[in-house]
Amino acid sequence: MEYQNPIILSDYSDPDCIRVKDNFYMIASSFNHTPGVPVLKSKNLVDWKIINYVFDKLPWDKYNDVCHGHGAWAPSIRYHNNKFYAFIPFPDEGIYVSECEDIEKGDWSELWPIYEGSGYEDPCPIWLGDKCYVVMGFVKSRIGFNSVLGVFEITPDCKKRLTDYKIIFDGHNTQPTIEGPKFYTHNDYIYILAPAGSVKTGWQTALRSKNIYGPYEEKIVMCQNDSKINGPHQGALIDLDNKDNYAFVHFQDKGPYGRIVHLQPVKWVNDWPLIGYAKDELLAGSPVINHEYLVNKKSNYKLPISDDFNDDKLSLMWQTPANKIDGIYELDNGLKLNCLYYNKSTNLNLYPYSLLTKLVLSSFNVETKINLNLVNNGDEVGLALMGREYSFISVRRENNKNYLLISKGSFDSNDEIIYKEEFNDNSLILNIKYKNPDIYYLGFNNKYFKIRFIAKPGRWIGSKYGIFARNINNDSKGYARFEYFKVRGKKYE
Repeated sequence: MEYQNPIILSDYSDPDCIRVKDNFYMIASSFNHTPGVPVLKSKNLVDWKIINYVFDKLPWDKYNDVCHGHGAWAPSIRYHNNKFYAFIPFPDEGIYVSECEDIEKGDWSELWPIYEGSGYEDPCPIWLGDKCYVVMGFVKSRIGFNSVLGVFEITPDCKKRLTDYKIIFDGHNTQPTIEGPKFYTHNDYIYILAPAGSVKTGWQTALRSKNIYGPYEEKIVMCQNDSKINGPHQGALIDLDNKDNYAFVHFQDKGPYGRIVHLQPVKWVNDWPLIGYAKDELLAGSPVINHEYLVNKKSNYKLPISDDFNDDKLSLMWQTPANKIDGIYELDNGLKLNCLYYNKSTNLNLYPYSLLTKLVLSSFNVETKINLNLVNNGDEVGLALMGREYSFISVRRENNKNYLLISKGSFDSNDEIIYKEEFNDNSLILNIKYKNPDIYYLGFNNKYFKIRFIAKPGRWIGSKYGIFARNINNDSKGYARFEYFKVRGKKYE
């Protein structure tokens, strides 16, 4: 039985993964989107489902507004003494920790700080005897330097930091932009696996030492070589059976699709983990496209891509681009989205209350049926494909009439209406047709306009599509009821 990469054609950036008994758990970055830090589960490292999030909202007031590219970066997950720990860096606030005992229920604790300050990223703990250490990277835009790794000591319960960080590896000469470090042990060595080079054109490095503070030997253990998988970037080394069988999960930057997830075999050679296909055991491995299952178990797990809005809770596929507030929606005979007013901007990329989800297929069609109840001038309901450049199709009430609009915008410009016609129906279907790799069209009632758009990633994330209701003028009692949100298409071309 073979799997094909990517195992997840979706933006689960900076994945970290562990095995606990017969289950695998993964967490990923969520940046400014909430709920934050998704938790995924698998039986075989190929088929995944999302089970919960580590936190519901970001605990700082600034995230009540949209802060593109800020928020939760590159977390790590570990299991120790019957507890799960998520170490989550916020590059402007510091490194925070959450714990839980039952990851299936998602009883994650409130976040607590372990290293406050700006410029810290990519933390990962390791317990050695009665001590616990954390390795981390540094954000040059916040702290003024990068390409080095630091280690600090904390109490074994992860509640208190005991030391300041100490630089234990300088990658400027051989591993520039080294980041995303993850601690492991194997045989007599302490390992740090970390990507270097860059997100789009870099490689995987392994460091090893018999002392937590080094010195560390280094070896490049996977790079693109002659494969089509660029990067390959940050990921996780996964122990499959408490022996010498391991796997490696990592991301690949894929433009509008975001940072998609790949699974690689691992071969230990002279106590170095060569990742992917090791044509020459003296050199770095290459990413594979197809491979035999590394865990030979069948599973029906899958990530949600559509929503019929029949449950009493919103599907885990949805996030808002800022902290969610009460009153955005109700689930009653479909999804009722209220036309909320946001007084700081009328640009859709800064509207905090859109419901957005990740691209999940290579080519696809989106269809959502909407029943309108636009009451006040300025009420607007629509379907959008978001990124640093974006567009949306909507119905807006102006001068006591409804109009069908197509609009476009970007992070650097104000939204602009590029098509407008009067619209008199009380319901409609809105559509997106997306063609690999990055072209899409907008339409309604399953008919498409000939206006071609180019999908663009956001800030550190891929494109997202989703739905919104708002009023651009003032408070309103207008709303729209969404009957369904369907996505159909192909994962592989």
